[in-house]
Amino acid sequence: MKKVLGLIGSPRRMGNCEIMVKEISRNIGRPCDLRLLALNEFNILPCRGCYRCLLKAQRCVLEDDFHQILEAICEADALIVAAPTYFLGANASLKRFLDRGLAFYACLDRLWGKAAVGVGIAGIEGKEGYTLLVINSFINLLFAQGKLSKICYAALPGEVMLSDANKQAARALGTALFAPPAAYSQTSCPLCGGDAFRFLGGNEVRCMLCSNAGRIEMKAETPVFHINPSRHELFLSKRDALAHKDWLLQMKDRYLKHKTRLKEIYRPYLIEGSRIEPPQKSKARK
Repeated sequence: MKKVLGLIGSPRRMGNCEIMVKEISRNIGRPCDLRLLALNEFNILPCRGCYRCLLKAQRCVLEDDFHQILEAICEADALIVAAPTYFLGANASLKRFLDRGLAFYACLDRLWGKAAVGVGIAGIEGKEGYTLLVINSFINLLFAQGKLSKICYAALPGEVMLSDANKQAARALGTALFAPPAAYSQTSCPLCGGDAFRFLGGNEVRCMLCSNAGRIEMKAETPVFHINPSRHELFLSKRDALAHKDWLLQMKDRYLKHKTRLKEIYRPYLIEGSRIEPPQKSKARK
């Protein structure tokens, strides 16, 4: 029996995200053991950029629930990622966990190619903003294989199941989870399948999912994207991911090599500006 982990990026229990995860699991088409993990219920501290997870024992040194979550992801055969839209973007719980992503490299073999689908919930049609982009980025930077992602519209708890379109989306997502990956559409990035682009001027564009650039042309009134891989990729292949890890590991040597020069650059900035501190830190100084 396949183990499916529902990663819920919502502070609401039995809200539309949780309901959609369960509805998607009902449509997988094979017996599955569904487990639910609500990111907001766990203590996930902000990354402090120390790189010790790469340079020491390949484990984040912060004492919180991060590794419990990561282990649950590693143990699963597939993921369903759901998040609500807050101010035109996905709830920040996804990004807070993703910011600790340097620790993913220690589990690369267990994470690579894990099947995943994603669903974003927005209260007003057309006002999902970049929610789906965040969900797709979350899946890809976890080194999982995103099979399909969709936006559903609902505001009140449970309202998501009042829409036939949302029920159809759940069926499509459930069916896609363990199915062979579908070919990328003509109007998506040919490298990663992303469908969000930044227009750089002229016919130059950048895919906002894999962050590669290229050009757009119109063929029979249909936009076609020609995107080129860069020399530094993050998740397009396992080799790319390992190469990025090597680049990160070299940062210590680069810093030591240029340490004196870097100190000369930032030292004059130390005396500028006054810092506003949180109340507890100000009290400790007194």
